[in-house]
Amino acid sequence: VSQGNVPGVESASLAMDTEEGVEVVWNEVLFSDKKVFKAQEEKIKEMFENLMQVEHPNIVKFHKYWLDMKESQARVIFITEYMSSGSLKQFLKKTKKNHKTMNVKAWKRWCTQILSALSYLHSCDPPIIHGNLTCDTIFIQHNGLIKIGSVWHRLFVNVFPDASVHGKARQHRDEQRNLHFFAPEYGAGEDDYAIDIFSFGICALEMAVLEIQANGDTAVSKEAIVNAGQSLEDPLMREFTQSCLRHEAKIRPTAHDLLFHRVLVRGPLPQTARRPLPHQQPVLTSRKLCGGKNQVLRPQRCHGRD
Repeated sequence: VSQGNVPGVESASLAMDTEEGVEVVWNEVLFSDKKVFKAQEEKIKEMFENLMQVEHPNIVKFHKYWLDMKESQARVIFITEYMSSGSLKQFLKKTKKNHKTMNVKAWKRWCTQILSALSYLHSCDPPIIHGNLTCDTIFIQHNGLIKIGSVWHRLFVNVFPDASVHGKARQHRDEQRNLHFFAPEYGAGEDDYAIDIFSFGICALEMAVLEIQANGDTAVSKEAIVNAGQSLEDPLMREFTQSCLRHEAKIRPTAHDLLFHRVLVRGPLPQTARRPLPHQQPVLTSRKLCGGKNQVLRPQRCHGRD
């Protein structure tokens, strides 16, 4: 099965959890060098233990994992939630093929769900940087619920810098069709949550226009991104996406800031929709990985980073 071309995963197969009675995805990461595996074993365990504690309605659930040592090779097996309805990219392609446009209310709802997941990840202790957010790693269920997959991408790259996983992650990063999702500072060693904000900005733009056109098999150009942004009729949507795509990382807003941007909370709505009352504005919670108390996130003025 495909769950967003997760870097480092040699195979991903559909399986059945007989205890819970649900379909799941069986993922395998193989190590041909057992010495590399043994040297990283404790880091691997720590990483997966942290992933076991990630729990959010808009993040693909990580169920369990175990390590398997054989004479010829070692492998890590981990079980994740199965997303049967496909990726956001597939949905956008179908919508465009049917000559339809994106519903503004749906766009706002999806942006809010993605940002809620990112805000949760970035507020974990330690923070989790996704590092691979594209329309291929975002999934949509039949009921309209959005879920982010491939959350372990960045952790894999950090934990396995010398293993084959790192090479595969870099190869995935260089895929031409997804290159435009990555921030200019990606891979520089000092990148942080701002790379996720840039990627989200591209996702939000693609959700609005359905597709950012590329020239043949080449990467999407900066000019195509600018043209797509300028094609948005709503000035608040333009401001929203452009703030995410600022070249200088430190002046991009946080996921928390964006959740309370005017376009999502107080922005112009279709005539059939009503503005939300003050008591209906979102209040989100996030939990520290190490058992900290819930943190309540309330509206703040939307600024860039200090």
